[in-house]
Amino acid sequence: MGERSRPPVVMALLAWIVVGCSNQPVPPPDTRAQDEAAIRALDMNWAQWAMAKDLDKCVSIYEDDAVAFAPGLPAVIGKDNIRKFLSGLVTAQGLQLNIHVATVEVARSQDIAIDRGSVEATMNDKKGKPVTSASQYVLVWKKQADGSWKILADTSASEK
Repeated sequence: MGERSRPPVVMALLAWIVVGCSNQPVPPPDTRAQDEAAIRALDMNWAQWAMAKDLDKCVSIYEDDAVAFAPGLPAVIGKDNIRKFLSGLVTAQGLQLNIHVATVEVARSQDIAIDRGSVEATMNDKKGKPVTSASQYVLVWKKQADGSWKILADTSASEK
């Protein structure tokens, strides 16, 4: 049987297969490199905001139901409680922060990221003498509907 003698049903089936295969959803563009850069910039911005004593901006990048963990303290849950927790750091005299981002891994799904690094924090003690401490951190970021990123979980461990 030649091509001209194929029944119309077979031709319709072939056409349906071709059309069906060509209508597969196109995956979203891979924005992981841009997302990583945005998160790294937010890390640096956060340090600048904290040193400028801008608590509102520091808290603005946390999800409403975010959780923060710090050594020796109970979990801090929710943006309002994180605001209270961060207020002591942000208002510290002589505050200087030096953040070293080690890695930012954006999930293939492009909606969650893990950010890991270290922080050196210097602030004045009660006598006005600068004291420096170092810690390691891990942040879990969640991509928002508008493409921005917010912190879902924040944890740190002191270096000693």
